[in-house]
Amino acid sequence: MALPSRLAVAIPRDEAPATALVRRARAINRHLAAVYPEACCELDYGGPFQLLVATVLSAQCTDVRVNLVTPALFARFPDAEAMASASRDELEELIRSTGFFRSKSTSLLALSRELVERYDGAVPGRLEDLVTLRGVGRKTANVVLGNAFDVPGITVDTHMGRLSRRLGLTVNEDPVAVEKDLARLIERREWTLWSHRIIFHGRRRCTARKPDCGGCEIARLCPSAGQF
Repeated sequence: MALPSRLAVAIPRDEAPATALVRRARAINRHLAAVYPEACCELDYGGPFQLLVATVLSAQCTDVRVNLVTPALFARFPDAEAMASASRDELEELIRSTGFFRSKSTSLLALSRELVERYDGAVPGRLEDLVTLRGVGRKTANVVLGNAFDVPGITVDTHMGRLSRRLGLTVNEDPVAVEKDLARLIERREWTLWSHRIIFHGRRRCTARKPDCGGCEIARLCPSAGQF
């Protein structure tokens, strides 16, 4: 059965991944589920719009920092209608500590106005609509879909890309190609939780500069274990 069009990562029938690789990927997922039963989106938000904004702010910034900024931001601008009419100077000041605050302000003002003008202020629940908004790419769209709408999606951030290559689940660097590779390996119903588990592992164990291979719970399933 073809994947829904909203995912836009259809898998050709004649390109089924090797059974052994599927089994290893799913074994990794099961092990990570046991290690991180609490895995979830680490951004604080109330509803789809606030998650969308928080995810835009998280670019080149930690979730911890974003969570320090958003209480004041959402108290002032809780929804698309409020943010669409925000003063740029005030918005920039509120989000300054997240970095790249000028470009992020431009994106937030534009996407808020687009939501008001095109969707009556509501965040759409389809990937093809979300990615038309200013500053919203597939990664951000999949975060919103998976966590605010319960639509399974694979979030390919820096952690997902790094770990997927280390684990031998993809050789690709392009995020869309990585997403497609993983979609062929992991059950669709697990896509969102898989993303959370991999991101948790990337932040806590398999870090960019110094992965803890000696303490890694999935080292026996990883072809890169001990190489760092």
